[in-house]
Order: sequence, then structure tokens, then C-alpha cells
Amino acid sequence: MAKRYGMVIDLKRCVGCQTCALVCKLENHQPLGLWWNRVLTIGGPEIDTPFGTYPDLQMSFLPIACQHCEDPPCVEVCPVGAAYKREDGLVLINWETCIGCRYCIVACPYGVRVYNWRSTKEQEIPDFQVGAPEVPARPLGVGEKCTFCVHRVDKGLQPACIPCPSRARFFGDLNDPNSEVSKLIKEKGGYQLKSELGTNPSVFYLPAKR
Repeated sequence: MAKRYGMVIDLKRCVGCQTCALVCKLENHQPLGLWWNRVLTIGGPEIDTPFGTYPDLQMSFLPIACQHCEDPPCVEVCPVGAAYKREDGLVLINWETCIGCRYCIVACPYGVRVYNWRSTKEQEIPDFQVGAPEVPARPLGVGEKCTFCVHRVDKGLQPACIPCPSRARFFGDLNDPNSEVSKLIKEKGGYQLKSELGTNPSVFYLPAKR
């Protein structure tokens, strides 16, 4: 059976430190203003917003990026085939083919795609490349998103966000019942976001309360 790469995020362990977002941004030298990885606060749109009624307040976080769906709507709507899914489950964008129509951004039910209004080279600060040299600089006007750090995965490495300070993130083969991710999903009740849509995401979350 072919591999299907996926990620597990433990919401009970996540402390909202934003390390995953920052590491992702540096590794993939994303332009200013763009984030492939984000950490949402459950209580509201602003960072570190608690939920509940004072004095009974709680803080909870939801890291979110491309879900690398088994049935990705973004691939279906792309008119030029720039969005595609590999046999190992990774959903990617061919930046050389992308025409910037933004259909994929509209089609994504998770709101995790971004549009590059300025080229990576224009946005680099300092004036030399940071992050992985294998990640190409994107041209002006293309869609961008998390790639599961495909340049690392193809070398047998894990995505750059996996060394989480609170060990809340895990990566592996969802098709292998003995993999760490498969065991965590089974043993700790892993669930998918918006599973009712039938997109079958490759990112699973372990509940904060269990």
C-alpha cells in the first residue's frame, strides 16, 4: 500500500507559542504578511483571546494549515492543473503553472491558502535568502500554502514544524497502522476538521479534553 503522509496535532499540548508558524515562515522564506501556518485562538479572532465568562475563562488554541485532503476541492477547481495531489497524499502547487486565478483559495473550506501579491525576492529581509535553498522563490501573483515541507519529506526528514517545544505535532504514514500518527489517532480519538464535507483531511487533531 502506498504511503499517505499526514499530521497529528495534540490540542491538549499546544500552548499557542507560534513556533510552528515562525519555523514554517523561515524554512519556506514566505513573503511578509503571508503565513502558511497559523495558530488561531478559540476565543476570538485576536491572538490570545480566552473564551468563557469572567472569572471562568479558558485559553485554547487551534494550529491550522493546509489539510492535504484526500479529495481536495482546490485540485478539482484549478483550471490549469497547477494544484495537484501526489500518490503519497501531499497536495501541492506548481508555481510555474499557476496563473493566479485564486479559484483554489475560494474553493478551500479551511481558509488556509494565501495569495502572493509580491514576489519572495522583493520581500526578503535581510537581502539574502533565509530558510531552505530547495524551496524556490515564488513569482508575483501565485497561490501559496503549506507543503508539509515536501523538500524535507523527499529526503526522509519531517516537516520543519514538527520539533514543537511542547511536542504537540507528529508526522507519519496514515496508511501504516503501526505508525505513531495512526496509533495516536486510534488511541486518543483523533478527528478531522469539517469531516462532514467529505474532503478527508490528512491532518488530525487530538481533543484538548480527554
